[in-house]
Amino acid sequence: MKTAAIPLPRPTWPAWSRLTARLPDFVMLMKPRVMALAVFTAVVGLVIAPGHVAPLPATVAILAIAAGAGAAGVLNMWYDADVDAVMTRTVGRPIPRGRISRAEARAFGLVLAGGAVAALAVAVNVTSAALLAFAIFFYVVVYTMWLKRRTPQNIVIGGAAGALPPVIGWAAATGEVGLAPLILFLIIFLWTPPHFWALALNRADDYARAGVPMLPVVAGRAATTRQILVYSILLVPISLLPWGLGLAGAIYGVVAVTCGALFVGLALRLRRAGAFYRRPAHLLFGFSIAYLFVLFAALLVDSGGKASAIVLAWTSIIVSAVGA
Repeated sequence: MKTAAIPLPRPTWPAWSRLTARLPDFVMLMKPRVMALAVFTAVVGLVIAPGHVAPLPATVAILAIAAGAGAAGVLNMWYDADVDAVMTRTVGRPIPRGRISRAEARAFGLVLAGGAVAALAVAVNVTSAALLAFAIFFYVVVYTMWLKRRTPQNIVIGGAAGALPPVIGWAAATGEVGLAPLILFLIIFLWTPPHFWALALNRADDYARAGVPMLPVVAGRAATTRQILVYSILLVPISLLPWGLGLAGAIYGVVAVTCGALFVGLALRLRRAGAFYRRPAHLLFGFSIAYLFVLFAALLVDSGGKASAIVLAWTSIIVSAVGA
């Protein structure tokens, strides 16, 4: 009598399968769209800096800045998991959905941050690494943990962290900080409030429910649209400084004037919209993203066509595509 053959179990890799399945969630924790914009502005800072940067350290610098920006996003989501769980815009994030635990997110963010800073210090220079560490600390501790739930000026002060990537890129190329990257810092710093408040206007109920004192919640629509207009007007002359000081050419000047006029025009339209503010706020928010990209792209074009610019631009595009 023949015994039935017992089929041998097929080799499985449960741990690897689980990791692969959760990979998109870990990527989402890094806020890829925010990270992509930070990477692009850092690329511009690095490319327009004087001197030549070898491809390898340049690539390491951009990848480290991307990882650092991603780490800040992860730690922000770790700390704000309770807020994210009650907001319509953020309830689908990995931690509120239970796909990643808060402990896992915290460990991932800390490892990513430490690795990014260490890589930048070893492969590039200590100045850029220190600036990256400060940017992560400022975004996570000063903005997320301290300011966000305490003051309607949270995004104004906290915006300093998001304005640092071009300064870090410049420091990666030169080992120091000069006038040009500080102007780029100021452009992003002034751009952040109208950009974020335009979004917050249409999410005021969300923020109120979560107990976050965003300006539209605390001061109302009229005060918010007035502040948006003020910051938009202040942004225009600052955005012209690279051209006025000879740091950029005519292409940048034309782009800065045109885009600045459109930015102020949309802010003025929002200010005059009254109760019908939702669509103008949405238009301003969408344009603000394009504004920053086009403005910095014009700087890249005016950089004189450095060979490294092409390599670095493609690096930023690849990182952005991964995060899209």
